[in-house]
Amino acid sequence: MNNNVISTEERALPDLNGSALEKTEYHSSSVRETDEIASRFAKMIKGGETILMYGELGAGKTTFTKALFKALGVTDTVTSPTFTLMKTYYGKYTVHHLDMYRIETEEDVEELGLREEIEGSDVTVIEWNKFTDFIGAVYAVSIEYLGENTRKITIALLQKNA
Repeated sequence: MNNNVISTEERALPDLNGSALEKTEYHSSSVRETDEIASRFAKMIKGGETILMYGELGAGKTTFTKALFKALGVTDTVTSPTFTLMKTYYGKYTVHHLDMYRIETEEDVEELGLREEIEGSDVTVIEWNKFTDFIGAVYAVSIEYLGENTRKITIALLQKNA
């Protein structure tokens, strides 16, 4: 378990400089380039990972997630789980996609039973994370809006598999 995971309670982009074990930055000027970055990242997935998505509303978190899931063999239409909190998809792995934007605290997450739902999943992607500890590898994907079609995408390993 790792308490180095940066809280998103302030809804801010994390400072990954001090907490990342490994970090790679990309610049994307189109949805197609974002899809290629997500596909490249998918090749690193081995199962058991938690991926924390960071970025302001409209930055492209769901766009990145759709491309990631497609690269992981998900054929269903992927949509943001903002109102359902969690959606599960099947491909090469069982993938849970959580959106905790409307949840205030980790205690709220626990009361809803979301931790139990995702335990044992192959891959979990979380937007607006509220958890403070994880089992297994944890990645942060930060998407920063730089312009109409331009994004800076940072992929950082925060915690290795035990």
